[in-house]
Amino acid sequence: MCGIFGYFDRQGRGLSERTLAAMASAIRHRGPDEQGVFAEPGIALGNQRLSIIDVDGGSQPFVSDDGNIVVVQNGEIFNHVELAAELKGSRFACRTHSDTEVLLRLYERDGIDFVQRLNGMFAIAIFDRRTQSVYLIRDRIGVKPLYIFDDGDRAVFASEIKAILAATGSLQMDEEALHHFLTYNYVPRPFTMFSGVRHVLPGHWLKIDRTGTQLRRWWDLASVEPVDQSEAAWIEEINATLEDAVRIRLRADVPFGAFLSGGVDSSTVVGLMSRHMASPVKTFSIGFDDPRYDETAFAQEAADMFGTEHSSQRVSPNMLDLWPMATYHCDQPHGDVSFLPTFKVSEMAAKHVKMVLTGDGGDELFAGYDKYKDFFTPAVDELDEAAFRTAYYRNISLFQDEQKARLLGNARTQRPNSFALVSELFDRVPHWDRINRALYIDMELLLSGNNLVKPDRMGMAVSLEARTPFLDYRMMELAFRMPGNMKLRDGVTKYILKKAVSPMIGQNLAYRKKQMFTVPVGGWFRSELREYCRQMLGEQSFGRRTGLFTDEVSALLENHIQGSQNNTREIRALIAIEHWAKAFSA
Repeated sequence: MCGIFGYFDRQGRGLSERTLAAMASAIRHRGPDEQGVFAEPGIALGNQRLSIIDVDGGSQPFVSDDGNIVVVQNGEIFNHVELAAELKGSRFACRTHSDTEVLLRLYERDGIDFVQRLNGMFAIAIFDRRTQSVYLIRDRIGVKPLYIFDDGDRAVFASEIKAILAATGSLQMDEEALHHFLTYNYVPRPFTMFSGVRHVLPGHWLKIDRTGTQLRRWWDLASVEPVDQSEAAWIEEINATLEDAVRIRLRADVPFGAFLSGGVDSSTVVGLMSRHMASPVKTFSIGFDDPRYDETAFAQEAADMFGTEHSSQRVSPNMLDLWPMATYHCDQPHGDVSFLPTFKVSEMAAKHVKMVLTGDGGDELFAGYDKYKDFFTPAVDELDEAAFRTAYYRNISLFQDEQKARLLGNARTQRPNSFALVSELFDRVPHWDRINRALYIDMELLLSGNNLVKPDRMGMAVSLEARTPFLDYRMMELAFRMPGNMKLRDGVTKYILKKAVSPMIGQNLAYRKKQMFTVPVGGWFRSELREYCRQMLGEQSFGRRTGLFTDEVSALLENHIQGSQNNTREIRALIAIEHWAKAFSA
């Protein structure tokens, strides 16, 4: 796990050593162990390293023997052992045990097509002097972040936007991104809140050279074809694939552990870890005084079941003083306050280990959220295609289009089309059933926009790597070969996953009521935090910075405080914008 940064100038101009140092410093938390930079006129690739694999031999950048190829990466290649064994005995044999050297040697042998061989989470930058070009490559689903700012003359890239800002200076707020944020409660890819800064799309690579930039898709979840087979066959395939996904994610040369909530996904991951580890798994959980949000009893049950070395910490639920810090590390606003307890459990784990496995991704693959159960009623089956798309879009929207129009006011005449982002994705999977098509929206938008930002940024804030076995590409392809009624059936979420793993984790953990990992801010907004809300969303601060319609914001807040409406999610999102604006002087 690391952070990467760099630039390519089409005119051959360089950035100063001071600027490169500032870019590195902006993401030092991602890799405090070591810094490495390759630079020559018009090009630089840098890395801040968190040493996990081959601690002594894995320094970056890796450079080919002839000096023509330079590689840096953020992430881990979990099948690097098998790939290195394949290269052994050839002129491309590795000399270290580093997974980054495997990238260099594969590129030397296969060119850019090497990326198809990788099983991992990664953001990779490769400079090829022979073609005077840079490749930026992002993993299949966006576990690792990678951003780019390209003004036509110079392309600047980094794992976090703040490193790009160190090279470009401050950038204006992107009005279209603001509109989409109000829709989704996060900024969906490819947008960011900074004008001109975009995601390198998951499952894509960019080639940057003097003539411009090429974008290519190298992996496509939508290409998966449905398969019909028995429940028993699905269960066997789930268990075998997930177990191997966990096994290869245990490759590390430093202490590691797991987040454990006692839910289906994290309990399954810990159970599988315990099968492949000689010593007890180190597990970590966070608890709250409010029983609606406290899962520590379930986490302890799982810890006892698998004999883990369990650490649990009870924290004050009012953690909003961490919100500005979390926003800074995320670079963008997020209305999801579960970032805050994620930071606290990461902070606790980082005192003991440098890497954890998590259960992230299981809900999106197997329909684990109640929102799927609540939406897919018999009435939805009667909707035609257009009505189904509109209904699901409204189901996942924070502010509806008419509310956004009032919030944005008459000054903003342009109305970006947030629905188009969803509709384009629906267009890509006409061969899937409606449950899987809805899940595909979250795989493509919610994961890279919010749910994978959380473990990456909150973990990296304390230099902790997070690995996600459920998002092994074999698990993703398996899940979308499977019909949706294997995931959501008769009101049971994760139907087939629960059947598959219940013999290992037990019926109680497999079928317990799902709890959201968050904090009860709605009640606080009505009581001890009402003046905080009024100050944060007042005309002199929020209105001046964002230009959002303050009368509409004031009414929304006061209706919540008075108890006539529950506007918790909307208030969280608006406060998140204000924290972002303060952090980045937008």
